[in-house]
Amino acid sequence: MKSVQQEVDERSNLTGSNKFELLLFRLGGDENGEHSELFGINVFKIREIVAMPEITAVAGSMPHVLGVVNLRGQIIQVLDLPAIAGVKPKTGLNIMLVTEFARTTQAFAVESVEEIVRLDWNQVMSAERAAGSGMVTSIARLPEESGQPGRLAQVLDVETILRNMNPDADPEISRQTVGAQIRIKPGSVVLAADDSVVARALIEQGLEAMGLPFIMTKSGKEAWEQLNSIAAGAETEGLSVHDKVALVLTDLEMPEMDGFTLTRNIKRTARFSNLPVVIHSSLSGTTNEEHVKNVQADAYVAKFSAEELASTIRRLLRQ
Repeated sequence: MKSVQQEVDERSNLTGSNKFELLLFRLGGDENGEHSELFGINVFKIREIVAMPEITAVAGSMPHVLGVVNLRGQIIQVLDLPAIAGVKPKTGLNIMLVTEFARTTQAFAVESVEEIVRLDWNQVMSAERAAGSGMVTSIARLPEESGQPGRLAQVLDVETILRNMNPDADPEISRQTVGAQIRIKPGSVVLAADDSVVARALIEQGLEAMGLPFIMTKSGKEAWEQLNSIAAGAETEGLSVHDKVALVLTDLEMPEMDGFTLTRNIKRTARFSNLPVVIHSSLSGTTNEEHVKNVQADAYVAKFSAEELASTIRRLLRQ
């Protein structure tokens, strides 16, 4: 039997192999509670899972906000995730998922928790073209069980959900907030990667406010392929990749190839190793920051502060 420390170490080491763990849960089904689909969220975002406590309703709350709970002295907002997803729980809201995400703590009410599965990011496909993908960032293909065909789980885009719940909370992004524009070598760009529609929009606004030309990609794999294509094109012009790419900005959670693997690939490839890499992620905490150091990223910025991101990019480019 594994010790708690062994399980913690094993889970932490997943970031070195393009793997992650997905907590599977159910929200409900149609109006009769049938056809309940599987949903998932990265275990690194989960602070704890608790039986549904007593919730205090708050006057004037936004739709789908159940209220707040007092969890060991911390007041946490609880969101009705089945209602947000447009489904009905058959047995009620029984479980509360407490998440730490993008510098905030919030809780999601769900019907039931199934299990934790370990997956490779290449088992996860982008859901951007799928119906209803506004709140689903990707689809995970789960392993076969007992001869049954593999199941699918929808990986929720928590960034989009939280933004939709509180649209007035968008960070201010302007030339005033990011400071003086950043100058880079003419003809070069910032190569960015993020799978969230909302995050990409905010990053694009921030880079535009900084005066930085950029190429935006939707996964680590797409960014890696783009980087190699740019390098090949530079070589035909008698240039190096450093003449074409000033900096790489990457999320961590992405289908096909995560940000840890992308960063490791860059730093272990001779022609790319000196490219500055900034990891820009909603996954926070000292554990994730330690992983960032292990893959030799040049900086870590928690989402989303345009001012902090601009300051970090400016510092790295000066170096």
